[in-house]
Amino acid sequence: MPETLIKNADVVVTMDDDRRELCNSDIRVRDGVIAEIGAGLHSDGETLLATGCVVTPGLVNTHHHLYQTLTRAVPGGQDALLFGWLQTLYPIWARFGPEEMRVSAQIGLAELALSGCSLTSDHLYLYPNGARLEDTIEAATELGLRFHPTRGAMSIGESDGGLPPDSLVEDEAAILKDMIRVVDAFHDPAPGAMVRVGLAPCSPFSVSRELMRDTALLARDKAVMLHTHLAENDEDVRYSEATFGCRPGQYAEDLGWVGEDVWHAHCVKLDGQEIDLFARTQTGVAHCPCSNCRLGSGIAPVRAMRDAGVRVGLGVDGSASNDAGNLMAEARQAMLLQRVAQGADAMSAREALEIATRGGADVLGRPDCGRLAVGKRADIAIWDVSGIEAAGSWDAVALALAGPTRARDLLVEGRQIVRDGHMVTVDLGRAIERQNELARSLAQ
Repeated sequence: MPETLIKNADVVVTMDDDRRELCNSDIRVRDGVIAEIGAGLHSDGETLLATGCVVTPGLVNTHHHLYQTLTRAVPGGQDALLFGWLQTLYPIWARFGPEEMRVSAQIGLAELALSGCSLTSDHLYLYPNGARLEDTIEAATELGLRFHPTRGAMSIGESDGGLPPDSLVEDEAAILKDMIRVVDAFHDPAPGAMVRVGLAPCSPFSVSRELMRDTALLARDKAVMLHTHLAENDEDVRYSEATFGCRPGQYAEDLGWVGEDVWHAHCVKLDGQEIDLFARTQTGVAHCPCSNCRLGSGIAPVRAMRDAGVRVGLGVDGSASNDAGNLMAEARQAMLLQRVAQGADAMSAREALEIATRGGADVLGRPDCGRLAVGKRADIAIWDVSGIEAAGSWDAVALALAGPTRARDLLVEGRQIVRDGHMVTVDLGRAIERQNELARSLAQ
């Protein structure tokens, strides 16, 4: 792979172990890896001039449901709490097939890339009409994003007292069999991997206790990560207490769902003991501030989590509960919500950016990403701060306060994915046209 030189950035925000911020600096990239950082560097490869720009690690998204980009702003679900929102949307999602999964993933991934995101997870827990996990993996490979899809599942349908229609649930033996298939086929444990696969039953209220336990055992056997929704809102906590006789954190611990290889989405309603449990076991959290606001779930105790030592990353969540997939906007929302709850000094713009980069990479078990240092992967976002969004700003690094929410350029594994604010790996106009055709068909 030829070299690329990012030249003369106003500031390089490294997010390295010393959190260095380097003024008027360059980055030399070779073979998908950062080879050199400093001033006055030279290269025979392509040069990207970064004058007037801030350069950061690519942002990291730790929780998404890419298929939901086909169901934004659905009437009937716009003003509902979590359980009612799900009951509105499940019958629509039951009509999806492989093309809906692939196209919606393509759009969602492109939206993330344009917001500076280089690494994203995805939680796909329904597989109607022949859809498979590889529908999304193919989309990520085409776009060139680093991808951590998770093989989700639901097994308790309406006839058994669950929320989803019976047509959307699967037999648990078949679920475990397909989990083995996708891990064996697609998971790459090597440093610098472009695809890693996790296992992710949808939630404690959509699968059995046995499937939660068996999935944890399988994940440890295969050395892959575990993911699910946990303690998302008051309804979620009440369900856990009524059904399992304990709070969500205790349920997770009892079934082996804590540890460095586990991250939970939302965790809005964790109490002090659960926060201590997650800190002690190094269990990760995907914080989804915009979705939590949209569904009225509450403000997650991120300040308390971070102070206790819990690993926290950001997630945009699905576009049916966020209606957008912009990681920089998510970082700003995370910062503002902690200030609303705890005071203006509860979270700085730099801390929000750290959670969006290094924090998310650590949650996903990717210390090779989320920071700019020699030997780390060349996942790099370039932000033009010469425009109106940052005009008059005294601190270019405070992007969550005053700066663009769309990257000028994005490199993933040293390959340019976004150039001058436009996707270069996919015909986005054509993809949007097909997305809208599919959405209209679903609405009819």
